[in-house]
Amino acid sequence: MTQAITVAIDAMGGDHGPHVTVPAALSALKQHSEIHIILVGLKEAIEAELSANHAEISSRLRIHHASQQVAMDESPQSALKNKKDSSMRVAINLVKTGEANACVSAGNTGALMATARFVLKTLPGIDRPAIAAVLPNKKGMTYMLDLGANADCTAEHLLQFAIMGSTLVSCVENKPRPTIGLLNIGSEDIKGNEVVKQAGELLRASHLNFYGNVEGDDIFKGTTDVVVCDGFVGNVALKTSEGLASMMAMFLTQEFKRNVFTKLMALAAMPVLKAFKKRLDPRRYNGASFLGLRGIVVKSHGGADIFSFSHAINTAVEESSSGVLQKITEQLEIEHLKPSTNKLEESTLELSAANTTELKAIA
Repeated sequence: MTQAITVAIDAMGGDHGPHVTVPAALSALKQHSEIHIILVGLKEAIEAELSANHAEISSRLRIHHASQQVAMDESPQSALKNKKDSSMRVAINLVKTGEANACVSAGNTGALMATARFVLKTLPGIDRPAIAAVLPNKKGMTYMLDLGANADCTAEHLLQFAIMGSTLVSCVENKPRPTIGLLNIGSEDIKGNEVVKQAGELLRASHLNFYGNVEGDDIFKGTTDVVVCDGFVGNVALKTSEGLASMMAMFLTQEFKRNVFTKLMALAAMPVLKAFKKRLDPRRYNGASFLGLRGIVVKSHGGADIFSFSHAINTAVEESSSGVLQKITEQLEIEHLKPSTNKLEESTLELSAANTTELKAIA
């Protein structure tokens, strides 16, 4: 890293607030010698947590007071209208003003997306932001988007998602030409609904490294670097995989506890089991990116612990230092996508019930 990166952290967000966000920030400062952190939230609560961790403000760590807090079950409309001095909104505003390069929050997903979209606006050529996250596969990692922000998409939206996903992987993984897969019910071009078919045509005509259609199992095979889909399908796929992983872990534990012999086998297999758990530990993949905004916003899982939230901060640092926003803009120009005509004005901003449900689905 050659330049200082400043990360604004919503210290009050998530299920645990400062008890997790502050220690995670301190950990990130130790890990990255050239980053600066702004802890946004109730000053007294943050100072108390710093004291508990035997830390204090410094040239690389400061507090920005915010008098309000967005509840985890609060509606996006309420957060926008009534919480203008919330830790979430103030942290995003710091990105808009240039005081911070990125924002990280474990708060309410719907409120975070709505606020970030209203404050930062979308990049020219992007109509809708998308949620991108990393999933483990047999070969390494698969980047997947959208994971819940947009349930109904056009073919043009899917092309935009592909451009953003490809650029993200190119920047953070140093892959010049990441492969793109379009999630479908079959690999043949004739498969899928009309939107997916049209998206396939757009992707084949683009400058992207389009592999073709991929199916659900390809996500974990690592067939492509990026998998693109609408938010409805993406969220279902994500939650299904999480449920399957949880069930497998439970079954494995039950089998090893079945009798004395299997318990002894478990002791013998402990090193392998620990390695298996570490490899699939979801905390290592925490930090979903809100791509398409005029600023970097990273969403941590609401129930994240210190280790997990630290990974979300790492994601923000990687995206900031690699110039993701500039490179997405450049790629959009290459594809000749017209600037977005979507205008969000505070007086007229209205989130439909459907969109609110979409955003809250991954909270």
